[in-house]
Amino acid sequence: MKKVAIVGAGYVGLTTAACLAHLGHDVTGADVVPAKVEGLNRGELPIFEAGLDELLREGLDGGHLRFVVGAAEAVGEAEFVFLCVPSPQSADGSADMSYIESAAREIGPRLAPECVVVNKSTVPVGSTRVVEAALDRSDVYVVSNPEFLREGSAVYDFLNPDRIVIGSEDQAAAIRVASLFETLRAPLLVTDPASAETIKYASNAFLATKVSFVNAIANLCEAVGADVREVVLGMGYDKRIGFEFLKPGPGWGGSCLPKDTRALVRIGEDHGYDFSLLRGVIDVNEEQYARVAEKVEQMAGGTGGLAGGRVAVWGLTFKARTDDVRDSPALQVIDRLLARGATIRAYDPAARTAPAGVELVDDPYAACEDATVLVVLTEWDEFRWLDLAKVFGLMAEPRIVDARNLLEPAAVRRRGFQYDCLGRA
Repeated sequence: MKKVAIVGAGYVGLTTAACLAHLGHDVTGADVVPAKVEGLNRGELPIFEAGLDELLREGLDGGHLRFVVGAAEAVGEAEFVFLCVPSPQSADGSADMSYIESAAREIGPRLAPECVVVNKSTVPVGSTRVVEAALDRSDVYVVSNPEFLREGSAVYDFLNPDRIVIGSEDQAAAIRVASLFETLRAPLLVTDPASAETIKYASNAFLATKVSFVNAIANLCEAVGADVREVVLGMGYDKRIGFEFLKPGPGWGGSCLPKDTRALVRIGEDHGYDFSLLRGVIDVNEEQYARVAEKVEQMAGGTGGLAGGRVAVWGLTFKARTDDVRDSPALQVIDRLLARGATIRAYDPAARTAPAGVELVDDPYAACEDATVLVVLTEWDEFRWLDLAKVFGLMAEPRIVDARNLLEPAAVRRRGFQYDCLGRA
């Protein structure tokens, strides 16, 4: 059992804290919001993440997990301190390091000698040096251990990792961090900090590239009369490509891909390299938001057809199985629909808030009342099984734009709907 402190109680911090406690370590989590800390100590999660509530309760009941207010209160006896604070995108595309630097300055005087500080947040290349300077301690170590957690399956990903990456200039410190995960069966890559930090950005940039590529292929399929589902099936069986992320949609979003792709472009610029390929991927994603909005407008009757019309939206989160709406492609499409004069009523199984100007309802059928178009923007499974006959009866005009290819076109059209999707006839 190792003594571990986790600074930051967001998606990454909470998952890391609960999972390390599950692995048998003594974990103290820290956050700056007292009400949040009180709720966590009662077993109340501020986010929705599959399986996390059970691990939180297990850690609390077993005495291996607790939460305190303030990073300094958590780190005094810790052998390891994980920095899991936000690194939001700045206006110029770079990552904002102020939260990480502030946390490091706060904990510096309180760290025990030989403590290992672990950068878990997604941070620019060279951030270990920034943290070392902010800590101002020559007797502690700073190590990079990037996270590869998908929202909606973060607990599974932590406990069943594809790989564990550790970046450190000190081999002994790297081995100590590796010991925290010794019960997990996964390839271990120990490298230098700059390479570890770049691995995270490069991985997310490649995944974003795959999504933008398949969205472009879906658009091409529409132009030539091919079926993107069959095209992707043929591609996915190629082991060099695989099926993951080959699903057309309204674009990519969330808390990682948008800021990490832009940050990687900026990192290149800062070092004299024009990452034009990745800039193209970002441009394709922006075009996809507009393309989906255009499909909705065309379904509503063409240019000006949305003015004063009601649009029903199924899905606000950036993907299914999470309540996270940060940089959601659904919200990007909604913004464009609002700009075209649409009135929007939306339903999502997990989202707790909706953009200004959008009415959030607690029933998918209520969203459809008097709507001239229904647009599916998040791939929640429950949308597949809703009663389309009931939907037909509620809508002012039976029209559907399926931006997730969730529904079966022939079955929907047999119900009397006008139907459009991505890359399929």
